[in-house]
Amino acid sequence: MIKQIWLNLPVKEVAKSKTFFSKIGFSFNEEHDTPGSTAMIVGEGKFVVMLFEETLFAGFTKNKLTDTQSGSEVLISIDAESVSEVDELAKKVEEAGGTIFAPPAEEQGWMYGFGFADLDGHRWNVLFMDFSKLS
Repeated sequence: MIKQIWLNLPVKEVAKSKTFFSKIGFSFNEEHDTPGSTAMIVGEGKFVVMLFEETLFAGFTKNKLTDTQSGSEVLISIDAESVSEVDELAKKVEEAGGTIFAPPAEEQGWMYGFGFADLDGHRWNVLFMDFSKLS
């Protein structure tokens, strides 16, 4: 049976991506580092996001890569514990060189979040969800 699931993302330069994600608070399992990849750990559940240099990734998928400047294939959503954590992460993303495409704001009266693109244009959504406001 299935034991784990992880996400694989193509990146131009693993070292630059690793620096970016470290600056915004993600960690890495360096036991799994190779010259062309790294294992990023996301959240308490220790969800693994593998970052692969683009040529290595394309070799696995046998398909051309999505141009993240003109289209999106996936939106990666992560939760936050508070409004202030959303705001803090948005600031860290900007300082680390990411692009905020949706500034922090309230959504639908019960969510607060923002959207950003990492160095390779992959889109991320950070949300604090206040279920007490959901009716």
